Amino acid sequence: MAFLAVKKLRLGLGKEQDHALNRPRYNKLFAIGVGLDVAYLIFEVFYGWQINSLALIADAGHNLSDVAGLLLAWAATYITRFRPNMRHTFGWQKASVMAALINAVLLLVAMGSLITESIQRLQSPVPMQGVTVISVAAVGIVIDVVAALLFLKNEHEDLNLRAAFLHFISDALVSLGILVAGALYLWFEWMWLDPVLSLLISSAIIFSAANLFKKTLHMMFDGVPESIDLKKVYQYLKDLDGVVQVDDLHVWAMSTSDIALMAHLVIPTHTLEDDFIVAIQEKLLREFNISHVTIQITKQSINPQCVELLA
Repeated sequence: MAFLAVKKLRLGLGKEQDHALNRPRYNKLFAIGVGLDVAYLIFEVFYGWQINSLALIADAGHNLSDVAGLLLAWAATYITRFRPNMRHTFGWQKASVMAALINAVLLLVAMGSLITESIQRLQSPVPMQGVTVISVAAVGIVIDVVAALLFLKNEHEDLNLRAAFLHFISDALVSLGILVAGALYLWFEWMWLDPVLSLLISSAIIFSAANLFKKTLHMMFDGVPESIDLKKVYQYLKDLDGVVQVDDLHVWAMSTSDIALMAHLVIPTHTLEDDFIVAIQEKLLREFNISHVTIQITKQSINPQCVELLA
């Protein structure tokens, strides 16, 4: 008779819940980021309307999408802290992935709008009030660089934080482009500078946003996170003492910062001990940053449909 043991690392939902609940919420970062964005948005709209600058008004529209994106990311960091229940046993951690996906879409839409505006302006160039444009853009660069630096330290830990970081960097680049266009216009009076620079900057930002969109869409469909080398994970499990087969290996992202693993190990001579499971958990967390692990151990394969994934 097959000996079946299903062992969830950290022994129960309780500690996994605590792990999720103890994750930094970054509330202060998002509050400062949203506050800075809203303040500059009002400032830019006012001066854009005062001097009838399409460049500033268009950039303000881009900043409005950034505010919406930041609010989505901020909300996601709160929603992911909701406790698991009988209807949602993983809680609401996937909300962070969804927010990052929407963030990427908003950025793509905003840049698409700027490209459309730039093409139209190339066809019908308009004079610029260079001094005012330069002054407003300079304020924008300072604000966006300060905000981006706030997120820089943590942007590799969570895709939502990376999305916020990219938003501020894109804002700073757009403002820089506007400032350069304003300065060159004062010197050469080349009215085509503004739309050409906007096209170049928007294209660069679209490249980054498309990469973010690709990553988050992959995570939405429970793809193996890019940080995971599945062959190495498989080989580690296969090389464990007594393991003759690894079946039903799955690795996926529960959120933008938490990775889960499920696997079935066939160990004919194994006598189940907690220390063996704990050692696996610690290794997977330390070497692969996999924080939620479920291991099934049997003395023989109990499901003929479960075959070695990478055999």
